[in-house]
Amino acid sequence: MTSRSVAVIVGSLRKESFSLKLAKSLAALAPTLTFDVVTLNGLSFYNQDLEATPPADWVAFRDRVRKADAVLFVTPEYNRSVPGVLKNAIDVGSRPYGQSVFDGKPGGVISNSPGALGGFGANHHLRQSLTFLNIAILQQPEAYVGGIGDAFGADGGLVKESLRDFLKQYLSAFEGWVDRIAK
Repeated sequence: MTSRSVAVIVGSLRKESFSLKLAKSLAALAPTLTFDVVTLNGLSFYNQDLEATPPADWVAFRDRVRKADAVLFVTPEYNRSVPGVLKNAIDVGSRPYGQSVFDGKPGGVISNSPGALGGFGANHHLRQSLTFLNIAILQQPEAYVGGIGDAFGADGGLVKESLRDFLKQYLSAFEGWVDRIAK
């Protein structure tokens, strides 16, 4: 297998967010993939009027995603959907129309929640948008991480063995998917 780069887009702004901790934990679980954890702090709101001279933060975000072989979204669920910052990032990356940085990339979604459903609503809403953007989303296994509240130690490291085992299986499938789809 070829080493592949993955832009891991974190759908939460909170510095101690479970999504960010989860994203940072992935590198140790899939050593043949190179992860670039992309946080959305500082990414300004999309406004088509600014496309003539896009803001520097849009350009930087687009460049990071464009250079990746694949994209993996790690997101919490807000009100049975994705956080607004994640939707904004999708809008920034998919514009201007016909120049989406996501087009044709293999992708995946890992949703999480302290509750039992593991971000099911966010996962499915996100998949709907990603399908339209022509991201080839890994269908199986699906990754809904419920009960994430006790998954990390005081240092932010992953301590929940059952989650570590699941993520290893998910990332193994994701790596195979990326190898199959990536150009």
